[in-house]
Amino acid sequence: MELKSYDQLSSLEIDTLREIGSIGTGNAATALSQLVNSEVRITTPEVRIMGYNEAIEWIGGPEEITAGVLVRMSGELNGIMLSVQKLDFVNQVLGSMMGKTASDYMELGELERSALVEVGNIMISTFINALSGLADIQINLTVPAFTVDMQGAIMAVPMAEYGGQSDYIMTIGGNFVCDGRQAPCRLLLSPDIRSLNFLLRKLGVSGD
Repeated sequence: MELKSYDQLSSLEIDTLREIGSIGTGNAATALSQLVNSEVRITTPEVRIMGYNEAIEWIGGPEEITAGVLVRMSGELNGIMLSVQKLDFVNQVLGSMMGKTASDYMELGELERSALVEVGNIMISTFINALSGLADIQINLTVPAFTVDMQGAIMAVPMAEYGGQSDYIMTIGGNFVCDGRQAPCRLLLSPDIRSLNFLLRKLGVSGD
């Protein structure tokens, strides 16, 4: 049966997406290790299908200021992927890469922002490459966009583009562990419904 929204996913389909989330975030941690020249691992990621409002609360609430790196997907999978960079994560990365930390996002200069874009892009690209390999599909990614804003405003982008198709989004969360310290990792993946159905068929778990 062709899915019309995320909330129609079966337990098998959700478990398959969870496995992809686990593999993708593991690969992202490996790529981040190479970037910061220090071992990085991720705690067992939690992969859930959430409503947009629930997802906003899950990453800290609509009014919390955060950084986001957003990439659009095209090709055989269309949609958006977003890396949410909370300040703990930002400081973990900047401390390892540049020996700098910030008490507020407004302290981030051009160099620090460029580093965070690179980190977000590598994490997303590595995740998507893992997904492409597992499903044997071609996914193209745009140049990443970076913003610092309230989380409600950042989440408004996927809501505006895909909220008419479904009120749900795939959320992936865990903690990166580097030098004995933990920092939250939050990724949000939102393929459009046609792409979601195509992906599940390619993975062999579609109800069709």
